[in-house]
Amino acid sequence: MNLSGFISKQINADRNIVRTLWDKLEPLPGGKKVFSKLIGRAAPYTGSIDARVQELKPGYCKAILQDKATLRNHLDCVHAVALVNLAEVTGNLALSYTLPDDARFIVAGLSIEYIKKSRGTITGTCTSPLINTSDKQEYPVEVVMKDSSGDIVATAKLQTLVGPKLLQ
Repeated sequence: MNLSGFISKQINADRNIVRTLWDKLEPLPGGKKVFSKLIGRAAPYTGSIDARVQELKPGYCKAILQDKATLRNHLDCVHAVALVNLAEVTGNLALSYTLPDDARFIVAGLSIEYIKKSRGTITGTCTSPLINTSDKQEYPVEVVMKDSSGDIVATAKLQTLVGPKLLQ
């Protein structure tokens, strides 16, 4: 079985794989980096920005995006799509960590507001609703992205649909 097939099987397993992996890897030396790389392998487009998860707990995620040439636009700042990608991974992880074992989610809508040009390291933070049911329901998930001086460079809102896993 290839890696994507294995990851797909784990996502649909009878446990919350994001929470399981983070809880096992986070305390280990290099564990946060390994977790971040696994998330990037599970979702290759997300992995293209190489975001690093710094904190993850029920309803909260903090992820870092290092500024690099491959993420810059023609104005020599972090590309808008890299920021929206950071918002999505930060919001999705905050929410998914809280999900009950029998729940899954999908982003049903996303909006973003770009406040100022983004340069340097960008930190995305999200405080999401705490989900305790797999009942089908939409939740708003808000993400704030700041530069190294603490200025907000962008804010995003994900409309996320949570529902039950379809276990085989």
